[in-house]
Amino acid sequence: MLHFERWKIIAVTLVCLAGVLFTLPNFFAKETVEKWPWWMPHKQLPLGLDLQGGAHLLLAMDTKELEKDWLNAIRDDTRKQLREEKIGFTGLGIVGRAVQVKVTKPEDLDKALTALKKLIQPIGTAMLGGGGNDLAVETIGNDTITITPTPAGMQHRISSAASAAIETVDRRVNALGTSESTVVRQGTDRILVQFPGLQDTKQLKELIGQTAKLTFHAVHPSMTAEEATQTRAPLGYKVYPGGEGEGRNYLLQESPIVSGEDLTDAQPGFDQRTNEPIISFRFNQSGARKFGNYTKDNVGQPFAIVLDNKVLSAPVIREPILGGSGQISGQFTVDSANTLAVQLRSGALPTKLTIVEERTVGPSLGADSIEAGKLAGLVGCLATAILTIVAYGTFGIFAVLGLIVHGFLIIALMTVIGTTLTLPGIAGFVLTIGMAVDANVLIYERIREELRAGKSPIAAIDQGFQRAWITILDSQLTTLAAAVIMFWLGSGPIRGFAVTLTIGILTSVFAAVTVTRLLVSLWIKSKGKSRIVEVPV
Repeated sequence: MLHFERWKIIAVTLVCLAGVLFTLPNFFAKETVEKWPWWMPHKQLPLGLDLQGGAHLLLAMDTKELEKDWLNAIRDDTRKQLREEKIGFTGLGIVGRAVQVKVTKPEDLDKALTALKKLIQPIGTAMLGGGGNDLAVETIGNDTITITPTPAGMQHRISSAASAAIETVDRRVNALGTSESTVVRQGTDRILVQFPGLQDTKQLKELIGQTAKLTFHAVHPSMTAEEATQTRAPLGYKVYPGGEGEGRNYLLQESPIVSGEDLTDAQPGFDQRTNEPIISFRFNQSGARKFGNYTKDNVGQPFAIVLDNKVLSAPVIREPILGGSGQISGQFTVDSANTLAVQLRSGALPTKLTIVEERTVGPSLGADSIEAGKLAGLVGCLATAILTIVAYGTFGIFAVLGLIVHGFLIIALMTVIGTTLTLPGIAGFVLTIGMAVDANVLIYERIREELRAGKSPIAAIDQGFQRAWITILDSQLTTLAAAVIMFWLGSGPIRGFAVTLTIGILTSVFAAVTVTRLLVSLWIKSKGKSRIVEVPV
């Protein structure tokens, strides 16, 4: 157990040196690190919101809008399903929190019921605690059917929308140029966004606040929006308002020709003729085919580009657009064109997000937190080192050297993998210092037990390391399991603490069992086995 081959000594030494090397940039200013040679590590440990300062936004999903959109989709699916089955119907619409339809012939009721039950989708599995259906299809009288979202279906819809919104918001936020921002769910319908280093939240709120649902619609060929408002809009058409400052409305087909889901790219640019900001876009293969077919069949007719239910522009189709790309213009500024391009590339939000809480943490508060964390860590480490040396003498010095290696390794690993350092992370770091000492205490107390049992100093040291290893492994695996559960179920600061704790467990075992054992082995070799008559523990 105490014998180390040459290659093992070299390997342990190289690991320790690598830890020091990758930790080094964190002790210097960013400007200084950038001047270092290319072969030196340049990456620094990113600081979290509580240390660096920045923006904190809590967003709430509009669940009523989500329910309304779902009911509209159910209504459209009902219409499509009954038409495919060639069943006559009337009075299709949304009544309260359900979709209602009346079949023309009462004898078609059972056939219509069977057709509409195809819209039902199962939720989860009974094994995972889910089960049930998202819709309830029932009859009223002998000619009416209602399709109602179930409570479980609505919860599933909200949960899925929250997951989609988190991905979309994350893509938008990271487009601002940071990998340190965090976007996590809080509760069932809220999303927490933390952006370290950002003090002006105006651009962030504009980026997140807009749904960015882009659609392309056909304009009614003969009726105007004013006529539809005075009388009634034709079936399948709806009046959409124009953009800001336009002051006119449009009568458009509700079902879009192409939606933003078919976009593959959107980039800001300038019109070559007018030099005004525009957005160039490109469809995927499916979108390009649908858009091309429509423009080919409707040359000379207008179509509308709609963003979040507002018409950006309604150009006339001069010729078929078959290339799958085009451009959007409409009173953009350079900043608004850049923002909208990011939103379109990131995808539309499933529903509107409202800011319910906004906080800005100043850099001075972050600096105070860093200083407090440094002081707490320094006092804890010094107290631990002094007590260890007082209790175990020379072997205590070896344990302290192992702790120093442990500290360098944990910071180096966090730097390399890009873990954001937060106040809970600092707490996890200090905790792992104590855990590393605990492993040394187990080893040294085991050595003392072996000495009291009458064994020679060398045999006691060897047995102490060998037998304490099982206990150390058992205790560290238990803590590791707790850290994994915290990372899996937790979010934000809890995850930061779990990551630091996990890395600290691995490095503390290496420092206590391998580094300290190597130092003891080298000490025995320098003294000579025959000259060691007592163990300084």
